[in-house]
Amino acid sequence: MTVVEKTREVKALENKVKTLEKDLTLHKPLADIKMILWTKIGQSITDQWRSIQTMYEQMELIDRAQEQIQRAWASLGNMPDQANALIHFLNTNTKEQLVALEINDMTGTILTIKKVLTMRNLIQTLERRCQEMQIDINTFTEKLTNLQQRGLPSLVTSNQNLLSHQQYAHQVNMYVTNQTTTSSSSSENTGPPSGQSLYDKLEGLFFIEHEINHLFEVKPNFYRYTEADEILIKIQRHQLPTEHWWQSMLEVLPK
Repeated sequence: MTVVEKTREVKALENKVKTLEKDLTLHKPLADIKMILWTKIGQSITDQWRSIQTMYEQMELIDRAQEQIQRAWASLGNMPDQANALIHFLNTNTKEQLVALEINDMTGTILTIKKVLTMRNLIQTLERRCQEMQIDINTFTEKLTNLQQRGLPSLVTSNQNLLSHQQYAHQVNMYVTNQTTTSSSSSENTGPPSGQSLYDKLEGLFFIEHEINHLFEVKPNFYRYTEADEILIKIQRHQLPTEHWWQSMLEVLPK
């Protein structure tokens, strides 16, 4: 045999060995199984997407509510305590005494003062509704963080806004493609893989698929969201007594 023929024969044998090594490592079957699992994961995400959107809408509402709550408490200051003192004063004085203080309509005055207490009650109710929603959100984000640590791509943009379903599906496809390319180009140990090594390579994907399917014990709804949003609107529309009127009322209190 000539040198050229021997070189060709050796090259062909090397290629055959490489093919056999890939067959031994089950590279293609593993890649196919991973693709099947990612396809099932994608379908599971699609099935859960409406519920995921619901959770993120609740997060957004809580953020808006917290801002409004802070502003509302700031606008109230110590008015609730003053309101109780004023109502007590009005209820413990006669009509003649109040007229002397230029308070001709005791009931109407008390109703105006009670706008302060109504605002306080609205704020406290909104805080409770937000806390109730936050409990479910905390459970959801904890599960989601665990999934992302196992390899699930993030659901949000750099600004923490939820991606559209189409954007996320594209992101997952890109992620799977990159993972497949990286896996095929990386060096693999030769020899038949053990049962443990196969399990280690696939366990994370089985976990992701299972946990996405059980992401919510109870499907989220908008009942508490709607109630919280309604209270938020009431707070935004609620009119407190004017500062001038309030100060004039405080002047009637005994020093």
